[in-house]
Amino acid sequence: MDRRRVVVVAYEAAELLDIACVTSTLESANWHGALPYYEYRVATLGGRAVTTGTAIDLNAQLALERITGPLDTLVVSGGIGNEDAAADPVIVSHVRRLARESRRVASVCTGAYVLAAAGLLDGRRVTTHWHQAQTLAARFPDIVVDPDPIFIRDGNIATSAGVTAALDLTLAFVEEDNGAELARTVSRHLVTYLQRPGNQAQMSMFVNAPSPANSLVRRTVQHIGANLRADLSTPALAAEAGVSERHLTRLFLKHLGQTPGRYVRQARTEAAAHLLASTSLPMAAIAARCGLGTAETLRQAFIDRYGIPPSRYRLTQSVS
Repeated sequence: MDRRRVVVVAYEAAELLDIACVTSTLESANWHGALPYYEYRVATLGGRAVTTGTAIDLNAQLALERITGPLDTLVVSGGIGNEDAAADPVIVSHVRRLARESRRVASVCTGAYVLAAAGLLDGRRVTTHWHQAQTLAARFPDIVVDPDPIFIRDGNIATSAGVTAALDLTLAFVEEDNGAELARTVSRHLVTYLQRPGNQAQMSMFVNAPSPANSLVRRTVQHIGANLRADLSTPALAAEAGVSERHLTRLFLKHLGQTPGRYVRQARTEAAAHLLASTSLPMAAIAARCGLGTAETLRQAFIDRYGIPPSRYRLTQSVS
């Protein structure tokens, strides 16, 4: 086989970036010597043009119902039209059919709804855009939804988080097919990170997490962020806040969904992640600066949080 046939499924109000992140990454891989060559095509019902969620018309190269396998990779895009697509029995039946004829199957963002409607995710651990994770889990109770990772591989099926997470997923495919060096070359060409690990959390608490509504929790969170090297044990935090340990824990569980101790460990680990990606400080120095104490504590915290050691995280995040 001298080519890898990749089909990207689109529909009305699909997200253009979900599609383009996949196709642009594969085209860059072709440009830099991927062998076998990726032959990627966009497919829609009837091969008709669709209007994406950003009001840009997108032409298709294939009619979904006329495609036959074998395929190398089937990718279902997400977008605000995902619910209509998942409710369309024709789209769902053809995705189910083509999945049986594909080496691997993937969804981007809310494209997971279509895979779920096709019964392809039953019993699997999957992810989607963090904002949609709870709804996906409620609608399809037979699947295990993890809202944290950028992408998840479960057997031959991969699901990814929202929008630009498609870059990370497709880069992982390129590395799997052609090796790490080509994946690095492609990521440099795309001016993106050298592939974030799939287990990296979708959101950093320092950038995207909303400020807690409760003023006491909000002040405590601010204190934690400004004093990572200090004693941030639950007794110390309770004393700082002027409440009992039990009351502080109850407030954290209510407003943040986790205990003070878990929040502190997460804050320190994410601060360490930022330093790993942006500095050349040694592990011991980063651990001390973030209040994790030792390089071994840092390593264990990273494995618990991201599923990879900090050395691997630094390798995938560094742009130097």
